[in-house]
Amino acid sequence: MITLSSVRGALTGAASVLGALALLPPTAAAAPLDDPLPPPRPASVGKALLHRMGTHVRPKPGAPALPREVSALSWLVADVTTGDVLAAHDAHRRLPPASTIKTLFALTALPRLSGTALHTVTPTELAAVGEGSSLVGVNPGHTYRIADLWRGVFLSSGNDAVHVLAELNGGWKATATQMQAKARSLGALDTHVVSPDGYDAPGQVSSAYDLAVFGRSGLADPQFAQYAATAATRFPGGTRRDGTPTWTFGIRNTNRLLTGSDGVKRYPGIIGLKNGYTTRAGHTLIAAAQRDGRRLLVTVMNPRRGGGRAVYEEARSLLDWGFAAAGRVHPVGSLQPSAVPQDPPATPAPAAQAAALHREETGSGMAYSWLGSLVGAACLTAGVILWTRGGRHRPAYADRFASALRPLRDRALRGRPRRPRPPSRPGPS
Repeated sequence: MITLSSVRGALTGAASVLGALALLPPTAAAAPLDDPLPPPRPASVGKALLHRMGTHVRPKPGAPALPREVSALSWLVADVTTGDVLAAHDAHRRLPPASTIKTLFALTALPRLSGTALHTVTPTELAAVGEGSSLVGVNPGHTYRIADLWRGVFLSSGNDAVHVLAELNGGWKATATQMQAKARSLGALDTHVVSPDGYDAPGQVSSAYDLAVFGRSGLADPQFAQYAATAATRFPGGTRRDGTPTWTFGIRNTNRLLTGSDGVKRYPGIIGLKNGYTTRAGHTLIAAAQRDGRRLLVTVMNPRRGGGRAVYEEARSLLDWGFAAAGRVHPVGSLQPSAVPQDPPATPAPAAQAAALHREETGSGMAYSWLGSLVGAACLTAGVILWTRGGRHRPAYADRFASALRPLRDRALRGRPRRPRPPSRPGPS
């Protein structure tokens, strides 16, 4: 016998099924049309290894052991010619670089400024030089050849020379932006440039890996390599209007492995690069040397013991190990830049978007066609039962029937996804 309770049971069961259908997830085609851009890839082909913390080396039989006395927070040994990374410790750890970031400054600005050009320095160009900065001795009102200013950067690590050159390059902030873009183009993604001269600034960081990329790129530029290999020269103390000096004074490279000074022996075969120091960064160094037709490069960041000489002695130990390990280790990564992925279009092409919308309508439409069929069947069954039993109470049963169906309709409408709008087309210009 069909009773009112059986009708209510049928409607309640239908409501449960409809609620479950309303909670069904959309099909795969309903995924967002504008996916986020993939993260940029680092230059190293050994990404999985070099991005792990710790010391990494892959020795072959007979390979020498790594030097135990290296205490730096981060270091790396690489072959300049091939770009192979032979060994590294926390290579991508982001640390303050101090004046080693001047290598990136030179990579950025050297091609844009002619070395033979003359420039008369203004007080404004020197006004923002940080307190306690290393200086070469640039004076306002004096006229310098650009090449002399670059010698002041490479040898004396002169922040005064960097400020003048940066202004000639478009300004301090513009130069920092250009340096950031240059680092990105080289695959050096750990570096964030705030102060082009390496002066301590919040957020300014690089890594042993990135500094090795900069050093290797610089050695490929004959002008850069010549400046970096210069141990000593004369700098203008006074100048005439044509840039010729009225008197000069001697300047010496602050890289002690190159000059062999202050208790540090010159490294045999040294071909330069750049050192740095700030209270926040500690001592940092990029050094390169050649032996038996092979060129190696090391980066050392912030040794934890040994004082001011430690950065040079630890670099010496790593260079010695690298030359002894020739052919006896497998690379753990590479300084060669990978292709930077191209950004996808901001919006899908019209055909692609139409296809996506069609897939969404098809996928969600099938689910909701089942929902509609179930609602119809439940309504028809309940309606027949109520009409048969209703007699004189048919109007009341009809009202009760409509009230019972209202929650079903509301739940179905709430669960249905809205169709995304296609992007508007640009109007005629």
